[in-house]
Amino acid sequence: MITRQELKKLQSLTQIPALSILLPTHRTSPDNKQDPILVKNLVDEAKRRLSAEFSKREIEPLFERLDSLVAEIDYPYTLDGLALYIGPDIAKLYNLPFSVQARVVIDKTFATRDLVYGLHREQPYWLLLLSQGSTRLISATGETLEEIRDQNFPLEMTGPGATAPLPFDADTSYLDDRIRRFFQQVDNALGEYIDIDDSSPLIVGGVVRQISFFQEVSQYTSAIVGTLTGNFDKTSLPELIPQVLPIMHSVRQTQKTEALQALDAAVSAQKVISTLGEVWRLAQEGRGKLLLVDKNYHVPAVLSENGDLILVENVGGTEVIDDAVDEIIEVVLAKGGRVALVDEDSLNDYQKIALILRY
Repeated sequence: MITRQELKKLQSLTQIPALSILLPTHRTSPDNKQDPILVKNLVDEAKRRLSAEFSKREIEPLFERLDSLVAEIDYPYTLDGLALYIGPDIAKLYNLPFSVQARVVIDKTFATRDLVYGLHREQPYWLLLLSQGSTRLISATGETLEEIRDQNFPLEMTGPGATAPLPFDADTSYLDDRIRRFFQQVDNALGEYIDIDDSSPLIVGGVVRQISFFQEVSQYTSAIVGTLTGNFDKTSLPELIPQVLPIMHSVRQTQKTEALQALDAAVSAQKVISTLGEVWRLAQEGRGKLLLVDKNYHVPAVLSENGDLILVENVGGTEVIDDAVDEIIEVVLAKGGRVALVDEDSLNDYQKIALILRY
């Protein structure tokens, strides 16, 4: 899975040419038998377009990287999508827990718009399962859960009240304080994975008393979007899925609703623009606070000599930006703004794109 941190790094790279190949894949047979055929067709398209746009000397190393990356695809273990990114200095392959549109993009930057949408639609989140015996941390996107197993997690409480007996004169407040200290240790360990400014939701599980103690000492309480009550020491990842999905569905619906409400408020305050050229210009100036985009809106364009965005009908050629909307998304994020990809028809009154301005 790709994380938000990896996505930001990918968006920051400028490579010429930057080749992006994205496609839907399948988790099970016999559907996954068609995946190698689609990969081959997209690779052939990419090589054909690169050969037409660049010299043999420029593209031969790129072709070698591409072929090596394709050889790494483990088709029996793919998820719902694949993303391949190849440039003069990079070759990355990501299995995605969400489907993407099959496409080849050749540009100066990598096409990450589908990943942005996927990470909003199937938003990454964290699941922290509290236990004095073994606190577990799980990285999740949609129905794909992956348990962290490293030097930090699972984390076990040690000492009196855990791996050693309590002092003979200890009362309940002594043990409660020991548990709080342990959960403070858990909270500190979370800092290796969760940034306080990160928008990734956190679901916390455990018995009610443990959850209460954790919330008393945690610096991440504002990230908590839901709780699961019970003992999860031996709960398998598949058993957790039906418990966390309703929470995340509610989170996503709330985020979409809040984005559209913010748009209505910004219209009243006259802080919204909704023409692609103006959105591009003001996003470049760093004035974008929140960008709302129809999830199916793609459009190619070129840049004029003075930096204006001019729409064109077809992709192809070194001057054409294959997807100008993807470029705008990356600019808004790079300038510290947020992006909300909304359902089709939600932005019909705004030409499928709207930028809420900071000022």
